[in-house]
Amino acid sequence: MKELSARGRWIRVVATLVCGVLLLGGTLYGADDDFPFGPFRMYATGPDPNGDAKDTRVEATDADGRTVQLTEGNSGIRRAEIEGQEGAYVSAPSRLAEIADAYASHTPGGAPLRSVRIVVRWHGIEHARPTGTWRDQVIAEWTRP
Repeated sequence: MKELSARGRWIRVVATLVCGVLLLGGTLYGADDDFPFGPFRMYATGPDPNGDAKDTRVEATDADGRTVQLTEGNSGIRRAEIEGQEGAYVSAPSRLAEIADAYASHTPGGAPLRSVRIVVRWHGIEHARPTGTWRDQVIAEWTRP
């Protein structure tokens, strides 16, 4: 095995110090977007043990009046993509037309969709345990003109 040259040791020491400074700075002043040099707060805090748990879904009504669950399999759009842009859909529900178009292209034999909506199911939680109760809240809805 060959020894590391003085230049190689110097480069490694400098790289280690730079990474250390970035980690320390990110820990003290960073946000989630700075990961891996900033904290990843998503897992650093716990939910309210008596707060409702959020479960988001996308559903539609087809031309025959049936309710259709829109999934990655039949629309090509992942639930995480919807949740990540939830605010945009709430402020501009007409964007839900894109999901109807994606469904039409991924499910050619399916009935056309008349409406698409984002529904949040709030599951009741008490003392960090589910109560078995829930309520649905439609946060965005688009209807075909």
